Amino acid sequence: MILANTRARLQRDDAQLVVHLVARARGVPPGEAERRLADEGLDAFLDDPALPRALQRAPEGATASLLLHFGLRQRARQITDHDDATYDTLSALAAELEVTDPPRAFMARAHLGNYALWLSGLFPDHIEQRRWRRGGPDLGYYEEMGRRGFRLAADHRLADAHGLSAVFTVAAERFPVVRVALNQVSDRLLFPHVHTPERLMRQVRDLMT
Repeated sequence: MILANTRARLQRDDAQLVVHLVARARGVPPGEAERRLADEGLDAFLDDPALPRALQRAPEGATASLLLHFGLRQRARQITDHDDATYDTLSALAAELEVTDPPRAFMARAHLGNYALWLSGLFPDHIEQRRWRRGGPDLGYYEEMGRRGFRLAADHRLADAHGLSAVFTVAAERFPVVRVALNQVSDRLLFPHVHTPERLMRQVRDLMT
């Protein structure tokens, strides 16, 4: 998920993967990459323009951090890891977007985007079935709410302070693309044996857009 504390949460294996991917993308020998790491630190590799494309191309870069992070206990329904409040709907979470505490407002905005992406990306069948059987909101609603959260997060001063304004802006603009990509992961890996009219209609609709 898109968080302001991502760098602080990186583990040793994550750092080694970053260095390896950047070195391979740049055609740099491992020894030279290690010397650069010692001289300039990990931030030099994290800020390297070659890293995003290397992560997209490398199988080892496609880890399930979204699943692991939001799949822990009630984390998907909490704004922060140790939040006492939980939110079962996007509309309830949206009420927290304009709270007076700046850090919480920023995290709430980011979480609205993340939560909408989590739900619409990994559980689209559930959303579509609720829509047809109970009149619940469709995937378009989740996309709009998610884009709203990311747009508001991008506009917050803390996003600029953490260097995340551009990331949130792109996440808002490309939310539907990311949602469809996660739907494909969900369809193939999480729920491969589901065969419903709702899924077929969604897949056809996404192919046409």
